[in-house]
Amino acid sequence: MKGMQGRGLTVGALGVALMAATLQGCGQDKPVPDAGVSANGPRLTVTASDTPDWQSVSAEVTSQDQAQVLARIPGLLTSLSVRAGDMVRQGQVIGRIADSQLTYQSAAYGAQAAAAQAQAAQAKAELDRVKFLAANGVYAKARLEQAEASASAAAAQTRAAHAQQASIRAMAGNGAVVAPANGRVLRADVPAGSPVVPGMVVAVVTSGPVVLRLDLPEGLAAKVKPGARVRVDGMSGEGSVTRIYPAVTAGQVSADVAMAGLDSSLIGRRMAAQLAAGIHRGIIVPRAFIVTRYGLDYVQVATKSGGVMQVPVQTSPAADAKSVEILSGVNAGDVLVGGAS
Repeated sequence: MKGMQGRGLTVGALGVALMAATLQGCGQDKPVPDAGVSANGPRLTVTASDTPDWQSVSAEVTSQDQAQVLARIPGLLTSLSVRAGDMVRQGQVIGRIADSQLTYQSAAYGAQAAAAQAQAAQAKAELDRVKFLAANGVYAKARLEQAEASASAAAAQTRAAHAQQASIRAMAGNGAVVAPANGRVLRADVPAGSPVVPGMVVAVVTSGPVVLRLDLPEGLAAKVKPGARVRVDGMSGEGSVTRIYPAVTAGQVSADVAMAGLDSSLIGRRMAAQLAAGIHRGIIVPRAFIVTRYGLDYVQVATKSGGVMQVPVQTSPAADAKSVEILSGVNAGDVLVGGAS
């Protein structure tokens, strides 16, 4: 009986020792060499380099400026020949405003001008008669001076009446609705027949080149300088910041980006963009050295013994679509081996 108890204790101790060894092996978090992967393949020594800090921001396709087409006189908008999306030229007449009162005023001033002209003609004839009689000694010099003054006053009244009539005609000419710049009509939502007043917006026209306008948090705007690089989702190439507006609106700062390939037919389109705001030391490697298995990224790291081991890494997109940035998993000086499958 005692012998059986001794053998039981020995087996129990051996089991505890094996369990402890197993737990100790499970607790180790070191990569295990992959015996099934060859160490042959392209090699890359990991180095750290300056990498831009890409920040995600919202952006809008817009024109550098927008010109408003304003009504210059009160009246009725009798016609508007453009719609949103149409292209216009600077100085092009795109509508007409009519004020019936101007017609009546013009007729009244025309009648005043005709009456003044008739009075001026009569005063001129009287002056000629007085001059003749004064030359023959019939009238005194004072009578001649009086006739000259009357003729001058009548001529002045004629000029004033014509000037008033011309001003009414010029005011009626301001009823033409004129495009202030070359561009595309963004908005023309005042229907024909609507009453308008001076300064009322009849249409809005783009002006200047098409740009990408960023909405930056005011904390991020302090880190951005003109010339900063910008990437846009779905577009190839990069743009650069050309202008930062010196105003904060609702915690946002606007910045313009010059970028090739922007579609001017969709002014106001919202897009997702990434802005390079500062730099940091990062590890950039070609995407060919990364292998993804079950949603996890791995690299092959060469060991001192000549083999390789699979190391899980955390990655993020890099500026070059053919490269990635490794955030964790390897260090500068490690040697990566390509050819992972």
